[in-house]
Amino acid sequence: MIGWIIFGIVVVLILLWVGIYNGLVQARMRTQESWSQIDVQLKRRNDLIPNLVETVKGSAKFEQGTLEKVVSLRNAITQTPTSDHQKTMALSDQLTNGLKSIFAVAEAYPDLKASNQYNKLMEELSNTENKIAYSRQLFNTTTANYNTKLQSFPTNLIAKLHSFKPSEFLETPAEEREVVKVSFNDQGL
Repeated sequence: MIGWIIFGIVVVLILLWVGIYNGLVQARMRTQESWSQIDVQLKRRNDLIPNLVETVKGSAKFEQGTLEKVVSLRNAITQTPTSDHQKTMALSDQLTNGLKSIFAVAEAYPDLKASNQYNKLMEELSNTENKIAYSRQLFNTTTANYNTKLQSFPTNLIAKLHSFKPSEFLETPAEEREVVKVSFNDQGL
């Protein structure tokens, strides 16, 4: 009788171990899959940039330095290893700022703003930027869930035995965290 009880306890412990291990694997895979979503959106944006550059180049006086910076950042992202999440996102943030510069400078060119192709590219890039932002949020959420499992008892014991490593959160660049200074001088407000 005692032998059956011990056998039952061992079976329950093995099943618990397997369940916890599989939960860790699933959480790690969700984190990797959410990074893959960011990667897909970055590729989509990178594919749109040559079309934007060609469309904007048609405006004779458009700032060449702005275009070169955007192309250079796009190339740097495509050459960065996909495992280097922080570097990829830092370059992506710089590219986003470069695209904002193109959009801002383009405001001075009425013919460009009236172009259907330019407007369509602007809309696609804007949608892609929104998808990148959502994918970043999803990545950080899945990373939080995974890292919580790694630190919670008894999952942390099994995670250590099987060498599960925490995932790094994607961080917001320091300049984006700064408080925006607004002045209402001479506005009567």
